[in-house]
Amino acid sequence: MSETVFTYAAPALKFGRGASREIGYDVRGWGARRVLLVTDAGVAAAGHAGTVAESLRGHGLEVVVYDGARVEPTDVSLEHAVAFARGEGPFDAVVAVGGGSAIDTGKAVALLVTNPGELMDYVNAPVGKARAPEQPVLPLVAVPTTTGTGSESTTICVMDVLALKVKTGISHAALRPRLAVVDPALSATQPAGVTAAAGMDILCHALESYTARWYADFDAKTPEQRVPYCGSNPIADLWSERALDLLSTAFRDAVRREPGDPGGDAAADQMALAATFAGLGFGNAGVHIPHANAYPIAGRVRDFTPVGYPQDEPMVPHGMAVSLTAPEAFRFTFDASPERHLRAARLLDPTASGQGPDVLPDVVARLMQDIGIPNGLGAVGYGEQDVDDLVTGALQQQRLLATAPKQVTGDDLASIITASLEHW
Repeated sequence: MSETVFTYAAPALKFGRGASREIGYDVRGWGARRVLLVTDAGVAAAGHAGTVAESLRGHGLEVVVYDGARVEPTDVSLEHAVAFARGEGPFDAVVAVGGGSAIDTGKAVALLVTNPGELMDYVNAPVGKARAPEQPVLPLVAVPTTTGTGSESTTICVMDVLALKVKTGISHAALRPRLAVVDPALSATQPAGVTAAAGMDILCHALESYTARWYADFDAKTPEQRVPYCGSNPIADLWSERALDLLSTAFRDAVRREPGDPGGDAAADQMALAATFAGLGFGNAGVHIPHANAYPIAGRVRDFTPVGYPQDEPMVPHGMAVSLTAPEAFRFTFDASPERHLRAARLLDPTASGQGPDVLPDVVARLMQDIGIPNGLGAVGYGEQDVDDLVTGALQQQRLLATAPKQVTGDDLASIITASLEHW
């Protein structure tokens, strides 16, 4: 029997310049008295965390700041944050200020200060035990300072497990923030390289959720079997289409903006809105092959350091990692739903012509080239000798691959990854 039900959920949302100055009012309204503010050193140095802390304290809340969130969290960095929170608690709420890394750190903290056990107990199988929360998590406010991850809308906390060299996460509806506060003024200051990489995450969120397996093509589920990612559906489609439309006009301008340029501010606002819309879409429909491939691409990095990010250790930023196999992934999925792939291509580039499987990959590759994304996996240090290892890592992401619009085998992934060593 085929599925007849789809689900949709989202956090409360406050959007607009200046919204971050109202967080104290919102959190105090929940009855909170003592708050843990989670951020990273860079965001703290930029003053964004201080702005939020000032709002919280201005409404009579005691604030403890943890500024040790790691860009691209690991199991070790999350365990450190949890230990800090357990030692400094109790808290009534968590406020996460930063990119997806800080927000995901806040999710782990909100879960583990109220629930027993260790981090790996809750990590998705087969890497972890996929334990479900027994107690309500602390209410979480997510305040993104980068435009892209969508973590402020989702039920996912992503991390690298260092010993296994794999990126995985915790997925449960309880992790969705209670309130998302999107203030474009916070993300307008991010470097161009961060805008490009994070923007590709927005793009792939929208494209993957729009091309995901249709919800009614899954087998019917019982209520207890339902998961946050239910496949593409009529409501998620609306958000994804609108995100793609915004990206078509704002993305290149946002990357190329000059400080103080009013046009650049407008582009930054549109990117923040696109990120929000894409998050509301993929947070329910799901993502598939590019994200599954991204986990080992980021987790097995050797010596690549991207422009605009901390240079103290190698990394492939999440959005960049997602983008690097996206053109070939969409070439592979085209025959599952040609009309969706072509519509997505023309939402991104109304001038795109043609009817075949190359249309969307070409649109995506041209955009990547224009905004300075590396030319394939080879440009971030991978070669043909790494293909089998990357395939093994991607195959561990069955939660994501199940959302692909067609069955994906290891051989399919090998072909996609090999063809992604160079795009142009």
